Amino acid sequence: MIKRIFKAVLFDLDGVLADSAMEHFKAWKKLADDLGIAFDIDINERMKGVSRMASLDILLEKASRSYSDAEKNQLADRKNGYYRAIIEQLSPDALLPGARDALLACRDLGLQTALASASRNAPTLIERLQINDLIDYIADAGAARHSKPAPDIFLMAARGIGCDPQACLALDDAKAGVQSAKAAGCFVIGVGDRETLDEADAIIPDIAAFRPADYCR
Repeated sequence: MIKRIFKAVLFDLDGVLADSAMEHFKAWKKLADDLGIAFDIDINERMKGVSRMASLDILLEKASRSYSDAEKNQLADRKNGYYRAIIEQLSPDALLPGARDALLACRDLGLQTALASASRNAPTLIERLQINDLIDYIADAGAARHSKPAPDIFLMAARGIGCDPQACLALDDAKAGVQSAKAAGCFVIGVGDRETLDEADAIIPDIAAFRPADYCR
């Protein structure tokens, strides 16, 4: 592999550093049950990497009636309340194997780190996971004009640490996330399924396989 000069690594959170996908599933399932809407793993998979409101639109595809924007905002807030109650119980055990080592390896190489997550609860999650001292910047998903696959969140993360996106490695486990990071101009490492993430510049099975020294010179 040809190595390049990188100055920073931009991480997605859910599914890359932390195993909080089930927490999201439980919160969406509770909201779906409230509304009498069928919800399963396949529907949840379609929500992967996209914003809360876009996820809500996916959920409401099977609703028996339409919802106004005001009602949608209320439903999104309700889901977020369910999710926040769940993640308050999270501990560092929710970190995926190898996640802390990956962040420490970035520190050892002098690489800055930033989060480019669609989750508006990223600051709370980082605190609960006790890795806030290993993250230099958290992009505010709520301030992003467009959600993934638009490049906004990765551009925001790169800007937040003062780096050109082309000098950034980006890791994401969702197709929309890979497309977002590519559109931003990053070198993108897909984390997970090769077939799903085929647009990435490189693919690793999980964060434990990430060795920043393999890409940086």
